[in-house]
Amino acid sequence: MVAASTSNLSALARALVQGGRLKENDAEQLLTQSLNNKTSFPEELVNNNKIPASELAQFASETFGAPLFDLSAFEEAHVPKGAVDPKLIRSHRIIPLFKRGNRLAVATADPANLHGLEEIRFQSGLSIDPIVVEITKLLPLVTQLSESAEESMKSLGGEDINLDFLDETGEAPTEESAATDVDDAPVVKFLQKILLDAINEGASDIHFEPYEKYYRIRFRVDGNLREVATPPLAIKDKLASRIKVISRLNIAEKRVPQDGRMKLVLSKTRAIDFRVSTLPTLHGEKIVMRILDPTSATLGIEALGYEEDQKAALLDAIGRPYGMVLVTGPTGSGKTVSLYTCLNILNEPGINISTAEDPAEINLAGINQVNVDDKSGLTFAAALKSFLRQDPDIIMVGEIRDLETAEIAVKAAQTGHLVLSTLHTNDAPQTLTRLMNMGIPTFNIASSVLLITAQRLARKLCNCKQPMDVPRQALLNAGFKEADLDGSWTLYGPGSCDRCKGSGYKGRVGIYQVMPISEEIQRLILASGTALDIAAQAAREGVRTLRESGLLKVKQGVTSLDEVLGTTNI
Repeated sequence: MVAASTSNLSALARALVQGGRLKENDAEQLLTQSLNNKTSFPEELVNNNKIPASELAQFASETFGAPLFDLSAFEEAHVPKGAVDPKLIRSHRIIPLFKRGNRLAVATADPANLHGLEEIRFQSGLSIDPIVVEITKLLPLVTQLSESAEESMKSLGGEDINLDFLDETGEAPTEESAATDVDDAPVVKFLQKILLDAINEGASDIHFEPYEKYYRIRFRVDGNLREVATPPLAIKDKLASRIKVISRLNIAEKRVPQDGRMKLVLSKTRAIDFRVSTLPTLHGEKIVMRILDPTSATLGIEALGYEEDQKAALLDAIGRPYGMVLVTGPTGSGKTVSLYTCLNILNEPGINISTAEDPAEINLAGINQVNVDDKSGLTFAAALKSFLRQDPDIIMVGEIRDLETAEIAVKAAQTGHLVLSTLHTNDAPQTLTRLMNMGIPTFNIASSVLLITAQRLARKLCNCKQPMDVPRQALLNAGFKEADLDGSWTLYGPGSCDRCKGSGYKGRVGIYQVMPISEEIQRLILASGTALDIAAQAAREGVRTLRESGLLKVKQGVTSLDEVLGTTNI
């Protein structure tokens, strides 16, 4: 009879009624109050003097078989950081106590609150073990944890910012994602601030990295990673979801890597593209965002750091009607910017330019850009074949990775097209032997390749640079010749100021080895000469090695000796 009449009550209220500790009418009234006041049922019980907090905890522990714990001896510092979303802590009056393996012990005054426990299990991905505590000791800790999390987000988020996000199709986020923004406004504001800070500091990449006990965000500025924020661990999933929504990625898929793009509209005249990559790790999804600023391709060749003779050789090569120009270097050495700078010089109404990239990093008006997609069959080789049927003048291939792509590129260079491309080799002479090793006949290489540029990026010294005194022998060991040490120049090292944030460096400059393919080098290629033979001939023709170009930048006071030693081989 009693069970039937208490069917609308919560499990704890029903147990109290059935145990004779509370009248049914009182139970219904207190439940209604808790809903109206947005409190919990145990709070209303204690606040209305229906049962003391200690007796309620004892009763709940015995009735539902959950252990009893005294929170008086527990400190906030011991709470596992980020294990439970602060919103769930506040709404369900449940806090995490400790974590063991894949199980999380949580403190609650109502162990029968299955809805709250299930939400926490789903959000944390852990099995939940409820532990009963007194509501009067639980509430202060709930408030403390909630407020500290809110303050962290407020301090990180800063002032309100109005920015527009577009995905790669040029569309804004959907209504569903906009509705989510209202609920997670601090996360949205925080992400906007991070993106703006990264752009203002000239970062090339942003890393969002979750770990077991903390979450960090790092910027790659001038080639070096540095930590810029450690937001609450609890926001990692919401931050990842927000980024994935904007980038049109599958927010439900967290087990495989995903790639996407988004655009941040700063003004009517300026927008920044981001290439987004997600990677499942042990403790959540790591997200790396590559910042693709179109203005980097329009800086002009003077800003890249070429010496006058190197610039003249490059401009002469790209001014030819046909042939191949190759740019080589490791990932992150600025090859794409160099290629796009050349394309920007060549981009005129009377010239048809097509590019195949993986993916297209910088959008340039007037150039036909194609994203290769191996899964659908649109490989570099397939794109090149199509380009040759599209009446091209200039073709840019993002990277020559295999024999088929190399053969088609060489064929295009021999049949009246200028071909620009990249390879991953250490220096210019090794590029020629790499092409030979790929299977390209030597006579095809000799007849098609016009010029090879190898490059590295070194950090530029800030204006706070300071003169340095380095032993003469150390300079000779670094590659300087006796004739260089004539006292006519000053060796500078990094200083420290607010502009460079104490690092001593601001911006980066290219270090180049520009090797035109002369008749002598062509003969060496036809004779299957080694990289050493080609390098020796290039040196006789006045081609500087990467180290020699770097040391020239040291003499000019542009960069430091340590930077050159760290980015080039002797």
